[in-house]
Amino acid sequence: MSRLVRQLSAYAEYHRNGHNVATHMVGIPLILFGIGVLLSRPAIAVGEGMVVTPMMVVAVIAAIGYLRLDLMFGAVLAAFLAIVSWAGFGIASGSTGAWLAVGLGSFVVGWTLQFVGHYFEGRKPAFVDDLSSLFVGPLFVVAEAAFMLGLRQPVRQAMEAVHRPA
Repeated sequence: MSRLVRQLSAYAEYHRNGHNVATHMVGIPLILFGIGVLLSRPAIAVGEGMVVTPMMVVAVIAAIGYLRLDLMFGAVLAAFLAIVSWAGFGIASGSTGAWLAVGLGSFVVGWTLQFVGHYFEGRKPAFVDDLSSLFVGPLFVVAEAAFMLGLRQPVRQAMEAVHRPA
């Protein structure tokens, strides 16, 4: 079993209810967006007209991790993180009030959706038992979106095989 299937399967154990999956499809991107906005300050000048933010560093490190797990899902997440970094920098360049309102608002609404989803699931969030699931959550969202579009069915089938009773 691949590392990708193992990690997605472990995460999926906590996300079997359709309502929970739906809240994660919205909540996790909102959380990532909120983090992207909040980590876009400070912007540190590194050259003529170039800046680096903490979010840019986090995005590169996370993208490398996702790409190592799976090239296709990782590419989608890397692109999403690049967009979040770009948008976060734009918002962080504005007023402090707007930066905090958008960043904290997105983060709080995203987590609220997560907990509402787990209420429907009747089970605690996966990160309570394994903090690495905080990294796997965005990967799960991309995988679920791909599965809904009929893509990567061998991955889906491998995940289902893990959960099938012997």
